Amino acid sequence: MNKQRRKQLYELAEKIRSLKDEVETLRDEEQDYYDNMPESFQSGEKGDKAQEAIDALDEALDSLDSAADSLDTATE
Repeated sequence: MNKQRRKQLYELAEKIRSLKDEVETLRDEEQDYYDNMPESFQSGEKGDKAQEAIDALDEALDSLDSAADSLDTATE
């Protein structure tokens, strides 16, 4: 792989890591929202939806990690 493509892949990996930070912030905010709900809401529809969002954001974070790692591997 030439230097230019390697640099482009490195920059893409950095963008993905930046996006991961943003998603992580949103996940943390959603977790705080859930944690501060009254227990009756946590076990209700609002709590279920918040937990589903948290789980989906966790999956997205795992995928972003994997994508960045794959790009790093491609540049080696």
